[in-house]
Amino acid sequence: MRSSGNSGGRGNYRGAGNNRDQKQGQGRPRKPRPEERRYDVGPGASPDGPKSGRGGSARGGAKGGPKQSQQRGRSAPARSREYEARAEERNRERYAGKKDVKLPKTFPGAEQEGERLQKVLARAGYGSRRACEELIDQARVEVNGQIVIEQGLRVDPEKDEIKVDGLTVATQSYQFFSLNKPAGVVSTMEDPEGRQCLGDYVTNRETRLFHVGRLDTETEGVILLTNHGELAHRLTHPKYGVKKTYLAHIVGPIPRDLGKRLKDGIQLEDGYARADHFRVVEQTGKNYLVEVTLHEGRKHIVRRMLAEAGFPVDKLVRTAFGPITLGDQKSGWLRRLSNTEVGMLMKEVDL
Repeated sequence: MRSSGNSGGRGNYRGAGNNRDQKQGQGRPRKPRPEERRYDVGPGASPDGPKSGRGGSARGGAKGGPKQSQQRGRSAPARSREYEARAEERNRERYAGKKDVKLPKTFPGAEQEGERLQKVLARAGYGSRRACEELIDQARVEVNGQIVIEQGLRVDPEKDEIKVDGLTVATQSYQFFSLNKPAGVVSTMEDPEGRQCLGDYVTNRETRLFHVGRLDTETEGVILLTNHGELAHRLTHPKYGVKKTYLAHIVGPIPRDLGKRLKDGIQLEDGYARADHFRVVEQTGKNYLVEVTLHEGRKHIVRRMLAEAGFPVDKLVRTAFGPITLGDQKSGWLRRLSNTEVGMLMKEVDL
């Protein structure tokens, strides 16, 4: 009884399912199950789906398989060689004479000329671009007499006058050095007689340097070296009157009016020579160390003035050339001038 009931239940269930399939078959067509569905994509896709394999468009244009031109059972006609040749010829004629056409500049600021101000300042040695941007934010930079308060200004380093804190910036690839010339060194960059000269201290430089003015062979102290021709010319021109300061060792006693005599002028064989300043720095017995400042640049001028006054010089050191001082720079040492020092030199001669 139990086994016949179970078999009857299973039989009725199957029969019910078959009846539903038959009813659906008599009306609208049965929808395929998900695992039976096949999909095709693209313009050549069949509404009923491909009969086997991947979609026709996938076989024809995507990965794998040879390209096939099929659209609803029809094959696309292949282009002849003559057609391709004519198309190529038309393209050549269309673009003939347009090889020199320049592409538009699409990056920001490309249509503008010059360089960004912070880049110019960074190249001139005022720090990183970020540090130069801070200088601009602090209103410490001016271009052609106008203080710059906005970032991104473009300048022409060849034409525009750029200043930081009122001092002109050397925007070109100029070099500026100060040498503490030892005694016995000739003030030339080369010496045909083989004597020690300034050029011996500046070897292996990228550009050729030249000296600003001269110092006597036996005179020590500051001498400037640069490749900036206009600056060097103005620093030595009498028109600008750049002052030089010397320390001289003489033997006394010296009279109190020696300074007045030097300021009033000493008659030399080539005219009067006047000192701008004189003072006694140190005295040890009869030995005196005096400081003389003057703006003239005649040969042996300090030695000749003191000798004419009755006090020959035993030792002479130039301690300053304009705003550039000797400080604690050792004899024979060469140092690069700072941006501030270069700016002060240029201000001295209206550059």
